[in-house]
Amino acid sequence: MSSIASTTGNAADQASQWTLMWWAFRRHRLAVLGLMIVGLLYFIAAFVELLAPYDPDLSNARAVNHPPQALHFIKKEKDGGWSFQPYVIGMTQKRDPITLATTFTPDPTKTVDVQFFGKGEPTKLWGIFPVERRLIAPKVLGERFYLIGADRLGRDMLSRVLYGTRISMSIGLLGVLMSLVLDIFLGGLSGSYGGWIDATVQRIVEFKLAMPTIPIWLGLSAALPQDWPPTWRYFAITIILSLIGWTELARVVRGRFLALRTEDFVIAARLDGCSQMRVIFRHMLPSMVSHIIASVSLAIPMMIIAETSLSFLGLGLLPPTISWGVLLKEAQNVRTIAEAPWLFSPGVAVCLAVLALNFLGDGLRDAADPYAQEGR
Repeated sequence: MSSIASTTGNAADQASQWTLMWWAFRRHRLAVLGLMIVGLLYFIAAFVELLAPYDPDLSNARAVNHPPQALHFIKKEKDGGWSFQPYVIGMTQKRDPITLATTFTPDPTKTVDVQFFGKGEPTKLWGIFPVERRLIAPKVLGERFYLIGADRLGRDMLSRVLYGTRISMSIGLLGVLMSLVLDIFLGGLSGSYGGWIDATVQRIVEFKLAMPTIPIWLGLSAALPQDWPPTWRYFAITIILSLIGWTELARVVRGRFLALRTEDFVIAARLDGCSQMRVIFRHMLPSMVSHIIASVSLAIPMMIIAETSLSFLGLGLLPPTISWGVLLKEAQNVRTIAEAPWLFSPGVAVCLAVLALNFLGDGLRDAADPYAQEGR
């Protein structure tokens, strides 16, 4: 037993910082699960043109509020045998002569054969590379199926939710990266130099924290011109969210820098002739990675929720841009949800992304201090 413990201890003593972080991270099962989900979401965001069955803006007047269709894999042949052939059961549309309500009834005599990596409608990956293959597509080009239903214009909800992943996940990541630059720069200057620089930065932070966040979001978003192109509005919303959400981490960075200024390794670096910027970025910042990771991991889901909320209220991204918030705007009416609950599927995607990011951030925060983790 002593030899095993000695071997383990020697391995930990000789391991690099990143190796220790990985050992600590993989013991956090929820964090590993969160990493897989977040990785899957960003994979979907990067290659959505290959994964979505249809063009998200392609409407069908005969499929308004079409219910979801289950995907079957084993099909019974006419001769009585069975074969592996993915398919969905077709629907027959009927209209009640009294209420004029449209109902969809499964019709086993109508089936839509489905194939994986089959040919679909031509599109362009990232707007550059032409592609036709899709992860899942109808065997006969032109046929339609709706795995999670259709919206009020007969557009495929699965394709729209997948395309919304690109906008919602990227706006959270870009917004946090922009905030992080401000946090490190202003917080680092404030904590390292002190004096009038510290006083000025802290008064700005306190003024920002004294103002209510939600009304500022609403006011700035409402001030954006309605006729702006979707790309301009996307970056404008990203800048608004990052400028409003930078103050918390800046105060954390400033506090850590004040505590590190008198540490031996910082004093030694200064006595060795290192410049102030080198001391900040080479010596002080790496020692507070855990605090930065903890704050950033919590900021990304907050950015996603903020964009979703603004778009849901009609003050964020607007159609034809597709984001989870824009899609949820279709589900504002309780009657609509009662008749077509699948329209709330973007809300499920938001909850899944936020939970996964929080699990991932919790695990990264603990793993960033592997020596403390070993001590516990």
